[in-house]
Amino acid sequence: MKEIIMCYQGEMALKGLNRATFESVLSKSLRWRVKDLGKFQVYKAQSTMYVEPRDEEAEANMEEAYDRVSKVFGLAALSRAAVCDKNIDAIKATAEEYLGPILRNLKTFKVEAKRADKSFPLKSPELCRELGGFLLSKHPHLRVDVHHPDIVVMVEVRDYGAYVHGPKVPGAGGLPVGTSGRAITMLSGGIDSPVAAWYMARRGLALHHIHFASPPYTSQAAQDKVRDLARLIAPYTGNCVLYVVPYTTPQEYIRDNAPDVLFTVLMRRSMMRIANRIAKEIDAKALVTGESLAQVASQTLYALACTDAAQDLPVLRPLIGMDKSEITVVARKIGTFETSILPFEDCCTIFTPPHPKTKPTLAEIEAAEAAMPGLAALEEQAAADVERIRIDMRDQKQEDDLSELEDF
Repeated sequence: MKEIIMCYQGEMALKGLNRATFESVLSKSLRWRVKDLGKFQVYKAQSTMYVEPRDEEAEANMEEAYDRVSKVFGLAALSRAAVCDKNIDAIKATAEEYLGPILRNLKTFKVEAKRADKSFPLKSPELCRELGGFLLSKHPHLRVDVHHPDIVVMVEVRDYGAYVHGPKVPGAGGLPVGTSGRAITMLSGGIDSPVAAWYMARRGLALHHIHFASPPYTSQAAQDKVRDLARLIAPYTGNCVLYVVPYTTPQEYIRDNAPDVLFTVLMRRSMMRIANRIAKEIDAKALVTGESLAQVASQTLYALACTDAAQDLPVLRPLIGMDKSEITVVARKIGTFETSILPFEDCCTIFTPPHPKTKPTLAEIEAAEAAMPGLAALEEQAAADVERIRIDMRDQKQEDDLSELEDF
C-alpha cells in the first residue's frame, strides 16, 4: 500500500493570472520542507499538491513530513491518503487495509466520494454505496450516520489514481511565504512579537527578525530565549536571520539625556531607525511589531504616531486590535507561549520610567531628540555592529552559514 500527502489549495485558487506564481512558490516551499527526509516528489494536479515518497527513507519519515507540511502557509487542508488503481475492487481492498483498524474502534461512519475522472464507470453516489456496503460487511458493528459520523471515509478518483483517506485536516491557510515580499519583525522576547510574525508570514511575508540586546542589563540567557523563539516559529515562517543589535550605548545615552517621561517613545523611535537601516540593507519593505493598541504607554495612539514618524517604512501591526488573552491563545497554538514567559530581561523594560507620558506630541519628541546630537552616530554604530544568527527550520542547531539561506 502506497501512502502520500494530499495538499489542497484555498485562497490561492482565487489568484487568477497570478496563480501559477503562487503555486510555484508553494511547490518550492514544500520541496524544501521535506528535502532532508528522503526522496519526495512534489507535483500538482487538479488544484491539489501531492507530496509523494519515492524511497524507503521518505516512507519511514512520513509522520515528520506530514507535520512539516501542515505548517506550510498556502494550504487550506491536507490529508494522508492511500493510493490504488482506479477500480472498485482495489478501492475496497485499500480502504479496508488503510482504515479498517480505525473502523474497528468506532461506531458510525459514512462514505463520501469525488469522481474527478469522469471516465470512471461508477458515479459518486454509486461508489459511496458500493464501498459503504463493503465496509459494513467487514465491520457489522458499524452503522451509517450521514449527519454526525465518527469518521468520514473519503474516496477521490483522480487522473493518476484513486485516493482513500479519512477527513481532511485544516491546513495552515494563508498564502505561501515569500509571495508578499520581505519584512523584518521586531522580536522582543515577549508573547506578542512571535505571534505577530506568525500572522504576517501567513499573509505571505518572508521574515527576518531584529532583536535589541543591552548587556549587562540584559543577559545572554535573554538573547538565547529570543533565538529559541525564532526557531519555534521557523517551521511556519521559513528560514531567517536573527539580527541582534548591541543597544546598550544608545539606550544609556537616551536615559542620561532625555526627559524621563519621554524615554520609552524616544527609545522606540531609535530602535525603529536602526531597524529601518538594516531592513533597507536586505531589501525588506516593511517592519512588523507585536504592538496592541493601548496595551502599554508606548502603544497609545499618540505614542504610535510619534514612533511611526521616526522612519519611512510601513509598520505592520497585525495584533493592533487584539487583547492579551486572544494573543495568548495563538501563542499557545504555535508553541511559543512557554518560551515567551521565561523570566529573562528585555531591553524594552529596563530604565522604564514610573509614569511615562501617554500623549506625547511629535514636536516635543523631536525637540528632545534635537537635544541629543550624539544619538545618530551611536545608532549608526549599533547597526554596523549587529550580530547575524542563521535560523534554519530543518536544523535547529545550525546557525553560522548564511551563504545559502532561503526563505522556505
